[in-house]
Order: sequence, then C-alpha cells, then structure tokens
Amino acid sequence: MEIGLPTNVKHVSHVTFDRFHGFLGLPVEFEPEFPRRPPSASASVFGVSTESMQLSFDSRGNSVPTILLLMQRHLYAKGGLQAEGIFRINAENSHEEYARDQLNRGIIPDGIDVHCLAGLIKAWFRELPSGILDSLPPELVIQSQSEEECARLVRLLPPAEAALLDWAINLMADVVQLEHLNKMNARNVAMVFAPNMTQMSDPLTALMHAVQVMNFLKTLVIRALKEREDSVVKSTPVSPFVAQESPTHSAEENLMATRNNSKSFQECGIRSISHNSRNGQSSSSVPSLKKANEQLTQRESGPEQKSKGTRIINRINSRAELSEACR
Repeated sequence: MEIGLPTNVKHVSHVTFDRFHGFLGLPVEFEPEFPRRPPSASASVFGVSTESMQLSFDSRGNSVPTILLLMQRHLYAKGGLQAEGIFRINAENSHEEYARDQLNRGIIPDGIDVHCLAGLIKAWFRELPSGILDSLPPELVIQSQSEEECARLVRLLPPAEAALLDWAINLMADVVQLEHLNKMNARNVAMVFAPNMTQMSDPLTALMHAVQVMNFLKTLVIRALKEREDSVVKSTPVSPFVAQESPTHSAEENLMATRNNSKSFQECGIRSISHNSRNGQSSSSVPSLKKANEQLTQRESGPEQKSKGTRIINRINSRAELSEACR
C-alpha cells in the first residue's frame, strides 16, 4: 500500500518530555496510551538504575546521570570543596530528607548545606541497585596494589560503571587538591566513599572488602592527581630567560659604545699617568691600563654568538670601569 503526502494537517499541540515531569503538553485523548510520567521518573532519582535516568556528559566526556552533575555543580558553587570535613561530616536527617524530595523533582533547594549535598552524592551511589564495583572479583581488588594494576582493573568494568567511577575519582581528586582547607587527604576521602561503592549481604565481609576498596580508590585518586600534575607540566612551555636589549640601542650601537668607552678609557689613563708623573708617583698604573685595554679588546672581538643580554652586561661593566678609572 502506498502512502501519499499528508494532507489537511494542522498543529494541535506541542509536547515535550522532561526526565522529572514526564510528558508536558500531552493532549488528554493521548493520556491512556502515553502516561504523563514514565515509571522510572515517577519513583526517585535515588535507588534506580542509571539506564532509566537522564544522562549528561561531564567535562571528561563521561556519560553520567544529570542529577549527579547538578549536585556537583551546586557543591562547587557553594564552596563545598573548601569546607572542612567535606564528605565526612553528615548533615541533619531532616535537611537531607527535604533535599532528597526536592531532588526527585529536579530542584536544588535554596540554602542547602554543602555537607547535605555531599551526603546525598554518597547516598546516590550507596542506593544503586548494585554497587559500581560489584562486577570486579574481590580477589583481584586485593591483588591490585600498584597504580598500573589498579588502572588495568578499571578497564574490566562495564562502560556505565567505568564512567561513574571515573567521575567519582575526579571528584575525590578535586577534594584532595584543597586538602589544606578541607583536611581531607586521599586516604580520608577514599575511606568515606569506599562503603558506598560495593554491596554485600554479609556485614563482616562487606567491612573487610571495604578496606580493600578504600586502598583501591586511594591509589586511583593519587594516580589522577599525578596525571593532572604531568598535564600541567607538559602544557607549560619552558622558555629560558633571554635578556632584552634596550629598545633604543641595537647590537651595532652597543658595540660602537663599547669602542668609544675604550677610547675614553685610554684618554683617562693617559691623563692619569701624566698627573701621577707630575706628582712624583710611581707609574705602576701603566700595566693595569694595558691589562684593562686587553680585556676590552677581548670583549669587542668575542664570539658573535653571545646573547644580547651578555652584550648589555659587558657594556655596563665597561662603563663602570671607565668611571672608576677616571676618578
């Protein structure tokens, strides 16, 4: 059956979809077939799979839930990274429950405490249907001690979990970079995040595994910090200091000035010899004069490869010697 071009078409409504509010502007007659809210959006942004959440790209290209980026942006804007004990100090339960309810609506409440935001970020990881590190065999986590071994282990994660881990590691690295203000080093921040990255039914096993996960996270945070330092060093060009000539004097003018200084120096030396002879003083200054002239001659005939800064220094030194000799 052939379908021809549509005819008699008119614009009835404009429908948009929002992760937190579902379909907006949906005509009433379409509601039985298209519920206003999808099941995943009507429940919560906490405790649901990332597959049913709206995702966005972070600055590193990781596809992570938009709610995480929203909380991170407000945490940074409110100076949360500078707060002492960030991610370690817990907010009041009443504040967290209110903020959680607002976040389910896609709203960051005004005046929210930074410790409350940090606690909700940890809670988001803790309440996932499965921990982001659960797919890694515990024995491999224990065996991975060096930075290279931990990096290889990360590559075993599924793409979604790997993106979340990379986002979390760089968040922790941002915290550690301000350790002098927040008192949170790599070990401290890894310690508070570790229990939220895995889920085990046995509390004792979970506690023992959390220690290994803490070391794993700490190693990755330290590695991320080193990579940042290396990238800064590589992006900063190392240019040796080159002294600049005076803008009103070229290299040729500097050379002529040096020669003039030499002639003046000789004239001053002759006058000094005559004066000393008239006063009956010894003529021992003649060898010194010859030596000074030899030094000036060597400066004039030196290698042309000398830097511009060296020529200026020689010119200044020769003038100083001239002044000293004429006294």
